[in-house]
Amino acid sequence: MMMMMEGAIAISRFSASNTPLLIRYMATQKPTPSTTKTVTSKKTTTVFPVGEKPRPGNSSSTPPVKLLTRVEQLRLLTKAEKAGLLSAAEKSGLSLSTIERLGLLSKAEELGILSAATDPSTPSALFSLSLGLLAVGPVCVYLVPEDYPWQIGLQVVVALLSVVGGSAAFGASNLVSTLQKVN
Repeated sequence: MMMMMEGAIAISRFSASNTPLLIRYMATQKPTPSTTKTVTSKKTTTVFPVGEKPRPGNSSSTPPVKLLTRVEQLRLLTKAEKAGLLSAAEKSGLSLSTIERLGLLSKAEELGILSAATDPSTPSALFSLSLGLLAVGPVCVYLVPEDYPWQIGLQVVVALLSVVGGSAAFGASNLVSTLQKVN
């Protein structure tokens, strides 16, 4: 006599002999999944690998970040003008024609800087980077001995770079976070 249930244990007894109970695991095999899964919405169809769910950034529950609208709401261009940042940049040799000649805008596009500014995970990544950089300076000063002048120079350079880089990453994290806030 054999009992079969999906995902259950089946117990069999052979009546002809005095053998002990034979316990086997009986489970039906699931069909092999296809390599992709299609998620459809009213507007578009997106294909994800099996086992992968749609990312939170793709859901319609979070509104998209409108970067230029947020810059206008914060009046950042007016603040930059009043602070004299544009004339200071021009005095240091950075003008719109210089930016155009160096191809800085196309480089920013290639590197994905604008898309990173609208990515919700960017502020936390920049904040983590700033904490890591700010921790590297003291760790280097503590671990590197001071036996030779080049070691002291290494400590100074690493500490300086970690403070400058960590501060810049922290400021960028705050700026991107502020730009991404929705009113």
